Amino acid sequence: MQPGGADAIRVFLVDDHPTILWGLERLIETAEPAMEVVGQASSSSELFARVPAVNPDVIVLDLDLNGESGLDCLPKLSKQSAARVLVLTGISDPLLHEKAVMQGARGVVHKREAATIILRAIEKVHRGEIWLDRNSVGRILNALARGQRADPEADKIAALTPKERHIIAMLTTEKGARNKVIADKLHMSEHTLRNHLTTIYSKLQVSGRLELYLYATGHRLSEAL
Repeated sequence: MQPGGADAIRVFLVDDHPTILWGLERLIETAEPAMEVVGQASSSSELFARVPAVNPDVIVLDLDLNGESGLDCLPKLSKQSAARVLVLTGISDPLLHEKAVMQGARGVVHKREAATIILRAIEKVHRGEIWLDRNSVGRILNALARGQRADPEADKIAALTPKERHIIAMLTTEKGARNKVIADKLHMSEHTLRNHLTTIYSKLQVSGRLELYLYATGHRLSEAL
């Protein structure tokens, strides 16, 4: 992390994958002296511990921080830092993207986008613009204009972490399979799977695998992968 020019956009990177952090830092180096990386974090605790000391202009935030939801960081970030938040995610879920903006993010860009698009999104967000696809912008503006709260079911679904959505999708695909079979396919212990299921049941307010299956198929969560 080399210092950039006086007017460089100060970027803080948040992702739980070291390879992604390394790649993003190399990408921003290609934009020097217009941008510079001033810090990195791989968890919410690191994020809140390090951001105040480096005073970034833009925080590039992943929504899945090793099982933690980046959405949960957004309200606190808006109080702790004046930095604008750009969500960089691998999740293609319009509801989740809109939820991020409603929680305080200034934009959402998918990880599959070209490097030039990611750099442009950082620049636009830094200038105070919103970076979202047009359909999402329209839906958010309509909801704000009507003064309506988000659909309660959409809020429940948006609270799921990517790992939890993956588990739900696997359960709907492997309907009737024992927990041990599901756990093996997910490369985790049966105990860990049970812990995840307890959290999922609580978030979606269902009482077991049968209700979860009905909920997931009814809300197309089987297509979350």
